[in-house]
Amino acid sequence: MPRRVTPPVLAAVVALALLVSGVAPHDRLTWLLETIWVMVGLALALTTWKRFPLTTLLCVLLAVHALVLIVGGHYTYARTPVGEWLRDAFALSRNPYDRIGHLAQGFVPAILVRELLTRTSPLRGSRWLAPLTVCACLAFSAFFEMIEWWSAVIGGAAADDFLGSQGDIWDAQWDMLLALVGAIAALLLLSRWHDRQLARLAPAPPTR
Repeated sequence: MPRRVTPPVLAAVVALALLVSGVAPHDRLTWLLETIWVMVGLALALTTWKRFPLTTLLCVLLAVHALVLIVGGHYTYARTPVGEWLRDAFALSRNPYDRIGHLAQGFVPAILVRELLTRTSPLRGSRWLAPLTVCACLAFSAFFEMIEWWSAVIGGAAADDFLGSQGDIWDAQWDMLLALVGAIAALLLLSRWHDRQLARLAPAPPTR
């Protein structure tokens, strides 16, 4: 699919999925808390696209991550059908969709942060680019865990669907670990591919 066609198609798919997911979700507040990131991200991408277009790789990853959030928002992470299938197929003790979501929470933002730092800072080609990217992803994951904590303090038992801990007292630690693993994996697997797309998108800044 040509680069000019890919972003609009992805945006349309995400917007349609978001609308469909809003029809009779399991819990309306949970749906809003999980999908607000998609709404803000989609609006931000559309309003800044002309002056700051993103690489196709990042667009695809953001769309996939948006769909992960949308599905989790509609069913809640503890009740997603794909998670229930994985639990039964591998004899797991819990629905693992939340784990998948937090792995993606590190994997996708790693490429987003890498692209932003490469294009807007002197870090392009720097040995500090990778560790700073990982640190940023881990920091966001920790901040997200604080949001879940605040929601539990404010909402009490009503926030259980948003937390998705399923009785695991170490859920927050697992979530941050998986985000860390996802960020490192993204950099190891996709950095060279990402660099090629960045080179086609815009010329490299002068070396300092």
